[in-house]
Amino acid sequence: MTTSVGPPSPASRQRLDKWLWRARVVRTRATAAELAASGHVRINGQRAQQAAKPVSLGDVVTIALHDRVRVLEVRGFSERRGPFSQASNLYREIAADGATPNRRSDSASD
Repeated sequence: MTTSVGPPSPASRQRLDKWLWRARVVRTRATAAELAASGHVRINGQRAQQAAKPVSLGDVVTIALHDRVRVLEVRGFSERRGPFSQASNLYREIAADGATPNRRSDSASD
């Protein structure tokens, strides 16, 4: 088993606001920043009060949206915001009871 010493590579972490926007959880990056600043986002159970808070692979992000609460496991990162079909690969949705719900079946995006 090899371990790496030093700071993690950029591909292993990403700013919370960028990740939420690129994963198409919210429509704008400004909305993502507002969610974090208002305390509506938690990373591994800890309230994220800054848009710049980093998320890493395997982190569990809980988002309180207008009509529901989403619990997402971070599965990847993207350098840009792409279509929903690509964005949905950046996370795995976790249901409140621990079961994995069905993913959105339509390919419509924002």
